Amino acid sequence: MNIQSFFFYNRSYTPIPIVITIIYFSNIQKLFFFLGLILILIGEIIRLHAVSYAGGKTRTRNVGASSLCTAGPYSITRNPLYIGNMIIYFGVVFLSGGPLILELILTVLIFFSIQYSFIISLEEKKLIELFKNEYINYQKNVPAIIPRLHPWKSSDNRIPYTITQTIKIEKRTLQNIFLIISCIVTKSLFF
Repeated sequence: MNIQSFFFYNRSYTPIPIVITIIYFSNIQKLFFFLGLILILIGEIIRLHAVSYAGGKTRTRNVGASSLCTAGPYSITRNPLYIGNMIIYFGVVFLSGGPLILELILTVLIFFSIQYSFIISLEEKKLIELFKNEYINYQKNVPAIIPRLHPWKSSDNRIPYTITQTIKIEKRTLQNIFLIISCIVTKSLFF
């Protein structure tokens, strides 16, 4: 298994050491706590919007897609889920407070930049193989991370899932966010 595949198949587990470190060093401070909640909310809204267009296919352990999603948030960036994830993790660091906020922000930035660069390169190789010129054209017009100012016009006219359907798909992420916040708050109250 190469490093791209390692990060792709283990993307749900590789951040666990960072989460444990954030919880260990947490020391809630009101201002940072509320800033963190706002960032987590922004990141999750981005994720919900992306999932409403891409659906549950984003949860697969197989690299690839049955169709190329270029609508909604995918018309301004190719990887809105990863952007949402990074914002959520920045929010978790701020929410946790603690003496190492800057170091942990830097750790999150470096770790996810490395992990997502490997995952994106693996995914894009497969998407080029599956969708050929259609994906290459999409790549040329929509940036990988930094969003476009205006949505790219494509022929993808899919209708997003309802909020209820989207929340069902996103349930695991919402549970994980709740668990992490609960651990941070519990530590601050009892330890």
